[in-house]
Parts: sequence; C-alpha cells; structure tokens
Amino acid sequence: MKRLLTSVAFAALSFTAAHAQSEIDVMKEDPFLWLEEVEGERALDWVRAQNERSLAILEAHPAYDAMLAEAKAILTSDERVPGVSLRGGYAYNFWQDADHVRGLWRRMPQDAYLKGETEWEILMDLDKVAEDEGENWVYSGSSCLAPDYTRCLVTLSRGGSDAAVVREYDLSTKSFVEDGFYLPEAKSSTAWLDEDTILVGTDFGEGTLTDSGYPRQVKLWKRGQDLSEATLVHEIPQADIWAYPLSFWDGEKYRGGVFHGETFYDYNWLVLDGDTVKRLPLPKKASLSGYASGDYIIELKEPWEFGGETYEAGSVVALSDDMEEASLIIAPTAKMAVQGVSTSEDDVIVSLLDDIQGRVVRFEKSRRGWRGRDVRLPEGGVVGVQTVEPKTGALIVTYENPITPDTYYFVENRRPKEIRQAPAFFDADGMVVQRYEATSKDGTKIPYTIMAKKETLDGGPAPTIQYGYGGFEIPILPTYAATAGKLWAERGGVYVTTNIRGGGEYGPAWHQAGLKGNRQVIYDDFQAISEDMIERGITTKEQLGILGGSNGGLLMGVSMTQRPDLYKGVGIGVPLLDMLRYDKLLAGASWVGEYGDPDNPEERPFLEKISPYHNLRPDVDYPRPFFFTSTKDDRVHPGHARKMARLMEEYGHDFLYYENIEGGHGAAANLDQAARRLALQYAYFAGELGLIDYADEE
Repeated sequence: MKRLLTSVAFAALSFTAAHAQSEIDVMKEDPFLWLEEVEGERALDWVRAQNERSLAILEAHPAYDAMLAEAKAILTSDERVPGVSLRGGYAYNFWQDADHVRGLWRRMPQDAYLKGETEWEILMDLDKVAEDEGENWVYSGSSCLAPDYTRCLVTLSRGGSDAAVVREYDLSTKSFVEDGFYLPEAKSSTAWLDEDTILVGTDFGEGTLTDSGYPRQVKLWKRGQDLSEATLVHEIPQADIWAYPLSFWDGEKYRGGVFHGETFYDYNWLVLDGDTVKRLPLPKKASLSGYASGDYIIELKEPWEFGGETYEAGSVVALSDDMEEASLIIAPTAKMAVQGVSTSEDDVIVSLLDDIQGRVVRFEKSRRGWRGRDVRLPEGGVVGVQTVEPKTGALIVTYENPITPDTYYFVENRRPKEIRQAPAFFDADGMVVQRYEATSKDGTKIPYTIMAKKETLDGGPAPTIQYGYGGFEIPILPTYAATAGKLWAERGGVYVTTNIRGGGEYGPAWHQAGLKGNRQVIYDDFQAISEDMIERGITTKEQLGILGGSNGGLLMGVSMTQRPDLYKGVGIGVPLLDMLRYDKLLAGASWVGEYGDPDNPEERPFLEKISPYHNLRPDVDYPRPFFFTSTKDDRVHPGHARKMARLMEEYGHDFLYYENIEGGHGAAANLDQAARRLALQYAYFAGELGLIDYADEE
C-alpha cells in the first residue's frame, strides 16, 4: 500500500536552487537567450534535467497514478459520443482511443448515425500510416471537395506543430492520391475551387512569408502543375500578418477569395472575380463567416455605415452578392454576444451567449429580409453547434453544463430530437454549480462559476483551482468538466471558471476593453475574483491555485508577479512570459494587435510593467509554480517558459517544470501524453494546495 503524503511532506520534496543571486537586469541584457534555441543541445540538456527533477516530485504524489488512470480512462473511453460533421449523406468522425492514440478517420451513413448504430467505415488509420511511414503524424483536419466529398486535402503535422504537410486523399480508394496535390511542411492553408484547382497559401520560398511566419501570397494551383508554376492571385506586405485562401460552396460552385490579415484584428476580405480580386466593402474589424441565399454573411466587430444605415458592433449582417445592399440579421444587446456563425446553402445559424447562457437561432431569408427562430433547447447551460449539413441545413447541437454531460440533438427545423447523451465521467451526486460576481477595481461586475461538492462548500474553505484566459475575444464557458470533476472536484476540491474582460462573453466591447495598454483590467478582474472567493469563505490564500495556458499562461505569470501573496499554486501552461521579445518569437508578431508593440515607445512602457519575465525579483516570496510547455509548440515559443524558469532558478526560487519533447501548442501529441499532462497538473495542485482526501492507492 502506498502511504499518503501530507501536504507538508510533499512540499518537502521540492527543488532547492542555489542561494539567490543579485537581480539581473533582463531589460538590458538577457543572459538566457540560449534557451530560445528550440532544439539546441544546451537548451535540451537543461530541459531534460528539469523534466527528470520535476517528474520525480510530481509522479511521487500518492494520487498521481490514480489520476493518470482516470484521465486516460476519460480521454479514451469507448462510451464517448463521437462528434461528427454531416456532409453528402454521411456522418464523418475522427476518433482516438486506447488502441488508436493517433486516431481513426471514419464515417457512416447519416441515418445510421442518427439511429445510434456503431458500425463505422474506416477511411484512414493514422496509427498505421504513422508506423508505415516512420512519422509522428498528428491529424490536423481535412477539407473535402463538394458536392461528392470524395477527394480531400488532409493536413498532417509532425508532433502536433502548426507547420504541417497537406496531402490529397481519395475516399473511394482510401489512399493518398499518387501525384495529387501535395504541400511540404509549412504553415499552409488551402481552398478548393474545383476538382483540378485549389487556392493555396504556403511557404513558396524566400520572401513569401510575413514577419509572423505566415503566407503572404495566395496562388491558384492547377492539377499537374509544379507548385512554382502556380499563378499569383494576391500578395500582401511582409509586415502584415497573413494571407489565407478561402472558398464557399453555394450549391453549384465554389466562390473563392482571400482572407488578408493586416493585423490580428484588422482584415480585408477579397473575392475572386474572373482573373481579379475585389475587396468586400467592409470595415477592417469584420469577419466573413459564410455565404447563404446569395449573400455574404458578415460578423461586425466595429460599427459599419453602409447604404444609409449604421450597423452596430457585434451584429451579424448580410451583404448581397453584387455588394450593393446590406441587411441586418441580428443585433447585439448589452448582455448578448454572438458566439459563432455557420451557414448552409440557404440558412444562417447563429449561436449566442445571452448573459453567458446559450441560445441557437436559425435564420431564413424571405422577401422581407432574414427571419430568425430559436432552436428549442434547454435553458441555463452551454449550447454548441457541432455541425451544419451544407445542403439541407440540418444541425447537430449540444447542451451541457459543468455537471451535466453533453446531450446531442438533431435539428431539421426548430424542433430538436435528442439522439445521444455523453456518459457521466464523474459522480455528480451532491455536486453544485454556483455563479457569482466579483467587483473589479473600476467597479465592473465580473462573473465566475464554481463547481464543487455541496459538502465541500459547506465544510468551509477548500483547495480551489481558478482557471482563466482573458484574451482574443475567446469566451470561457462553464462546459461539462469531465477531468476537473473526476480528478479534482470528486476529491473535495473546488473548480472555478472566470469570465474576465479580454474574452468574448459579452461581445467585442468586452474584449476591446482589455486591449494593449488597457490590459491591466484583465488582471484586475482575475485578482478580484480571487479576493471575492476568499471573502466568501470558498477558499483561502493557502488553498488557492490558478491555472491557464497560452494567453492564459501570461495571465498566470502576471498574477504571480503582481500578487505573489494571493496564491499558493500557479499552473503556467504553454505561456507567453517575455513580453519584450514575444513579437520576435515564432508567431508572436501576429499578436501585436492584442498586446502592443515592444518597439513602439508609446506602448513599450506598459509591456515592461506587466512582463512576468522582467518583473521577477530575487527577494520576493513566490508560490512554487508549475511550468508546462512543448518543444514542438511552433505558436508560442517554449523559450518563454524556459527562460522564466531559469531566471527563477538563478534567483533561488522554487519551481517545477515539464516540457513535452513533442505535442504542439496543446502540449500533447496523442491521448497518452494528454492524460499524463492532466495527471501532472492535478497532482501538482493537490500537493501545493493540500488536497489530501484520497483513498489509499494499491
């Protein structure tokens, strides 16, 4: 029998660095630039040493083995509902389980799926392809040619990186097309125009990538042509962010175009017109979401004056094919935000957040304009549009909340038909979900949602994980928390999701309130929630941990350096931490619109103020953080986590560090790696926050 370690004993297994050194002025000279060499021998030696040290600590936790088994059981369960894409009479699914950790691409007739049948036609066994080709392939999606959907462009990455290979695949023969369309490893994007023609943006050679590392040219590529012979359609300045091809199927043909990102939020949308491209007359902050009933469907992120009308930011509007007329589909309210827009040949499907509660509305075009009808789904939870059948407009939508697994509905008109419910992966008996509001420094009310056993909350302050993101207009929704419920809440912990500014919970204004130099409100919001929970008696400073990844990793780093007194544990995943060099690393230049430009003398002072790497001090008592990242992450450079951890080491501060040598921005290349990351994460918090209510493990 393993003996339980008390939190004191577990904490004793900590890393003790050398005595703190004098403060390093990393603003003037960065002594750890060598850690930015992603696969440099010296850097990887340091990574391996940290992995070995940290894994010895984390895997020794008495709950780790059980957590690993639980996480793997959830991620690989045969009882999971296979999510699908509907097209051409088939339901398509990509499936991973214990026997197929890389995955199976498969399909069955749509009617069979709706009846709950389980016999799938295997289109591609990625585990076998990887083994046969000696490659660490990760499936990154496919695009199949309408209306038959037999020829597909399949994207495969090595180890989960954003850079990937694109290969043409024939579903009728279940094989790659000999001498078919093929793109070598790059950050590519493609769009079908017809069976023998695609639009492509990729690395065409010297000078064809932007400063952010994305394509700056879109070309028209004919079957049988060498890629070098493809015809240039559009080229953007190197200082802009990206040029991506796009196309929409209108029921008869593809309508092609180019998505030109000047910045991360300022766009030009161009459509092919013969041998030329025409720019849609849209404001820069707008997105082209589809094409339906002869109209381009637009999401506005700023007001738009057109045809004598003014359309509000947050609206969905339709622009006629001749670009002469516009009509309103739906306008926002103070508490309502558009979560997503999908189209079929005739309909527009809008998923909404109404004070963070989900709604789905189907819009149909009539002589009087677009008319919407709500899809009749349960209230008070999160709803999602899983797929829209391109021709018929049939939907599969889901409903869930933190303790209620997804229920799947098939919708042909307004009346949903329940077809499946996902299994319960944790015991929700006695679990409660409660929503609160904290007051930020400027008086803004900030919602958050907690999940825990009622007896946990009734018993007084408890170990709590507070999750946050706060950026890029991405809403953090209280969805079914399978792993958090099983690995954390079942054991007596509290799990919290936060709706801080910078996200998309209340539309563009909620996001834009925290852009660039206004970003401190995001951190104030997050810290206000922490203090609110302590005041309510939900947790204490000694029991409160925080968790976030990517932009959320930046949130973690800022929270730790600004308020080290407020937290006992900090999980910092695939983070941005050096905010004075982030724009020089991988895709970082594309995020200047979100964070600001370190080379701009008006924007740099704020970045200096918040940059975690530059605000770490040798004489401050910090919580022991857990950094986790991936060598193969080619979006957020692993150097961020490496350098911050190395500076903590230099200062004599305690930390834990794990870098997956593969795995991309998700920090895991397959389900086994994902399960391990989750087990490490929750074992870390259990040790730091004193969650010791476990059963003995054999």
